[in-house]
Amino acid sequence: MAITTSYRTRSDAVPLRSFKAKGRPSAIAGVGVHAPEKVITNLDLEKMMDTSDKWITERTGIRRRHIAEPGTTTFELATGAARSALKAAGIAAKDLDMILVGTSSPDGPFPSVACRVQNELDAPGAVAWDTLAACTSFVYALSIADSFIATERADTVLVVGAEVLSRMLDYSDRGTAVIFGDGAGAAVVRAAPKGAGFLSWCLGSDGRGYAQVTCGNIEKGAYAAKDAQPFIDMVGPDVFKFAVDIFIRQATEVCQTAGVALDDIDLWVPHQANFRIIDAAARRIGLSMERVAVNIDEYGNTSSASIPLALEEAVRKGRVKSGDHVLLAGFGSGLTWGATLMKWA
Repeated sequence: MAITTSYRTRSDAVPLRSFKAKGRPSAIAGVGVHAPEKVITNLDLEKMMDTSDKWITERTGIRRRHIAEPGTTTFELATGAARSALKAAGIAAKDLDMILVGTSSPDGPFPSVACRVQNELDAPGAVAWDTLAACTSFVYALSIADSFIATERADTVLVVGAEVLSRMLDYSDRGTAVIFGDGAGAAVVRAAPKGAGFLSWCLGSDGRGYAQVTCGNIEKGAYAAKDAQPFIDMVGPDVFKFAVDIFIRQATEVCQTAGVALDDIDLWVPHQANFRIIDAAARRIGLSMERVAVNIDEYGNTSSASIPLALEEAVRKGRVKSGDHVLLAGFGSGLTWGATLMKWA
């Protein structure tokens, strides 16, 4: 059961912090993905628990999710996505100055997944570390990449979001087990021409909601309690309300900060948590679903990997072109949130 901490949506009481990108501009030069071959459909889950394809689809929009085989590591998925992104960007691993991995499911407390990815790519010397902001990790890591390039401490940064969440699922809990999947996505970030790339950012957190999405739901924490098998737990209704609200507020913030109208967003790439959340926020923002990247039906919620998985698909299908205004927005456990508006280079 979830920790019984009283919490209702409080994001309206938290002033959002947004700021313009400053210094040398940076942009995404290439994106790549890697997902396990094994797929579990809603029909498969019907045989495993008290649920149905209709129940899952109507409440989440999810039809399938990719699940790693037992023994698969997060760094394996991360490395696959990294190689794909490097190829898309035409960049050699030896040219990387930094490797950042966002993940909620590292292969162990330490060392970082990023250092293992660095070794697998044969990119010794690059700065490498992990970022943990749950489903917001990829956007947080992108902001770090942008900051290092802006201050000329780096020229080329690899940002990865990778998860093996299936090892954290209790398949007797249909409230969480039907939602999450495994996968990885990556982006190469490089210095960009003036006027292109990241324009503005909105990042923040509200620790009062720490108990709303947890893994290892023991008051002192899974490690302190020696929880051998921590599982993901979630207070769904509260998270739903928070997510719709924060999606709308941060989209408004980054657009106002960049001096771009909401109606000028060409593509919104949201964290793929729940189709109903995305649809509700899009309608209130005033965006038609033709301008929203959605692939939750194929992957489910892959936490830090969901935004790059959706972005890569949009790029591959020709939905993004040079000069387009692209909004990336996420939220996650913590509670955390992060969004960026960019002009595609």
